[in-house]
Amino acid sequence: MSQNSNTEDTIDLKELFFSLIAQWKLIALCVILSLVCALLYLRTTPDTYAVDALVQVEESKGTSAALLGDLSSMIEQKQPAQTEIELLKSRLVLGSVIKDLNLDLKISGTENSFFNRLLSPHDYQTTYNKNAVIFKDDAKSFDVRKFDIPTYYLDKNLLLNFNGNKYTLTDAKTKQVIFSAVTNQESQHTSEYGTWKIALYTQDQLKNTYNIEKMSLPAAMLSITENYSVAEKGKLTGILGLNYQGQDKEHITNVLNSILVAYSQQNIERRSAETAQTLKFLDEQLPELKQQLDVAEREFNKFRQQYNTVDVTKESELYLTQSIQLETSKAEIEQKLAEAAAKYTNEHPAMQQMNAQLGAINKKIGELNDTLKQLPDLQRRYLQLYREVEVKTQLYTALLNSYQQLRIAKAGEIGNVRIVDTAVLPIEPIKPKKLQILILAIFLGGFLGTLLALLRNMMHSGIKDSNQIENELDLPVYATVPRSPTQESRIKLLKKKKSIPILAIKNGDDIAIESLRSMRTAIHFALNNAKNNIIMISGPAPEVGKSFISTNLAAILAQSNKRVLIIDADMRRGYLHKYFNHDNLPGLAEYLNTQQTLDSIIKPTEIPHLDVITRGKSPVNPSELLSSAKFAAMFEQLSPMYDHIIIDTPPVLAVTDGIIISQYAGVNLVIARYAKSQMKELELTVNRFEQVGVKVNGFILNDIQRGSGGYGYGYGYGYGYNYAYGYKASKNND
Repeated sequence: MSQNSNTEDTIDLKELFFSLIAQWKLIALCVILSLVCALLYLRTTPDTYAVDALVQVEESKGTSAALLGDLSSMIEQKQPAQTEIELLKSRLVLGSVIKDLNLDLKISGTENSFFNRLLSPHDYQTTYNKNAVIFKDDAKSFDVRKFDIPTYYLDKNLLLNFNGNKYTLTDAKTKQVIFSAVTNQESQHTSEYGTWKIALYTQDQLKNTYNIEKMSLPAAMLSITENYSVAEKGKLTGILGLNYQGQDKEHITNVLNSILVAYSQQNIERRSAETAQTLKFLDEQLPELKQQLDVAEREFNKFRQQYNTVDVTKESELYLTQSIQLETSKAEIEQKLAEAAAKYTNEHPAMQQMNAQLGAINKKIGELNDTLKQLPDLQRRYLQLYREVEVKTQLYTALLNSYQQLRIAKAGEIGNVRIVDTAVLPIEPIKPKKLQILILAIFLGGFLGTLLALLRNMMHSGIKDSNQIENELDLPVYATVPRSPTQESRIKLLKKKKSIPILAIKNGDDIAIESLRSMRTAIHFALNNAKNNIIMISGPAPEVGKSFISTNLAAILAQSNKRVLIIDADMRRGYLHKYFNHDNLPGLAEYLNTQQTLDSIIKPTEIPHLDVITRGKSPVNPSELLSSAKFAAMFEQLSPMYDHIIIDTPPVLAVTDGIIISQYAGVNLVIARYAKSQMKELELTVNRFEQVGVKVNGFILNDIQRGSGGYGYGYGYGYGYNYAYGYKASKNND
């Protein structure tokens, strides 16, 4: 039992390999079809190009790093590369590029289907620039210089048609004309959805229909980001690689360079934002301070004109100098405090430090003012006015110097990013990779062909080893008949209702005939122990080759100078008469119906010592005729007249005719078809014979195909059967 299980579970790799070799036509067909599909794909798929650029991000130390000092190296700082990557993908950068180049306008031809690209491709080309979008159709073109449409029609496909010097826009879904105007001028129209402002210019007579779509900002962003990528080169290098792909190499180069310009510009603006804010503060403070200085100078001059010259003592001059220095320092700290207040809160250490300094200066000014109050009134008033003029003058001069320095710094701002490589025009497309696709198509076609071949083998996983029959049924296999190379032609001849040549006569040295010759000895020994010289050839199902085996075995025995008679006992679908170029009538059916005598239905053949009885006209009751006493009496008359009588019977599992005939035969042989007959069929066939007390002498394994996945030559029957419901005969026109 274990031996049988091992036999069933073992895969014969050699047989599997040769079965694939035998189906090379199927595999080659799949490879050819795969190559054809690949060529069609390459024919209809435009080339895709890629451009790249490099950007260096320099890490700058901000105020926080300066305040932390040495501690900043101990705290994990955020790497600027990821921040810049997100900026390069943001609407801040890409949105400005879309607006500058009008990338939110998409134009294409309607004749751009697969078959049009295959048979008559158009040369469509779209050029985007700041002033217009130029669309070229072969040698003709038109410019879209303005295309402002209502929000309702954004992201909707519109059909553009030209008719002379006019054009119309049609909704692709509703097929309604929604806008019409004259070319070569700007047209404006207000509808229920909003205002249209469109300007189309062309000098050509255009007749084709074009698709035009105004995309919203998210849709336009998506159309760019689908083919746009940014990634850091290496780890923590600060070098960013930009890549953009598209079918128009000039367009993608222009777009990527525009992205670099927009990104660099926003970076510089961001870096100079602090300087711009300080300049704004100074623009507000300088006029006010200049006005205060003018007022102080007028008051001081008025005082001097009123009292002429006042002598200032050394002590008063010292007080004056100290007061001017303190007021100047106070003004400077107040300026710094105002600038810092825009960045930090009052709890920030820098703010607290400046507030403390301002408090100390205010304290000293208060003490100095108390001292000045002790001076004479005229001298005190002189010192106050003079101090006011000097303080305002120095403060105005300092602010003016700072203003000029900041303007110079803003003009020289370069940002913290550096464009290392700009996009250059690509030379070779990156896809489709034609060689790789063709190689892949060959492998894919080979794989699919092999898979189909294996599936065909699995669907016809019948008996492929004669040992399996002998081990499981305990019956001998008399012969294994290889497939004959000339058998394929017999199938075509049979279908065309022509005569079928006998292989043993036409090609006596064929490998199939040699196998049948080798079983003559086995049949001789089987007949020695048999009750008569009648050999019945049967099979479990149609198309196993019973007629082929019967005819050629009869011819081989006749060639050995034996008197041989072959009987076509399949009165339903028999066709032995085609092998011998005889008419079907009269035959066995006419004899059993007592319409003919036995001598009249025995027909000689062109083969010496071989006679044949054809089936005759198909009767309505073949089983009853075979069960009659006249059929049994016929064998009693024929058996002494011949050395061998061979009976070709219908399939055993389809009808009961073969079981009835087997009771009169001395030797019963069952034909099994290689890779088609199932073991279950053979078991049922043997059981059918055993139920009527007939022993099966052995099997013949027909149509051996070493390494073949084919399924032989069926000459025969249209009997259908079902294991669940039993067997029944079905009609099949021969």
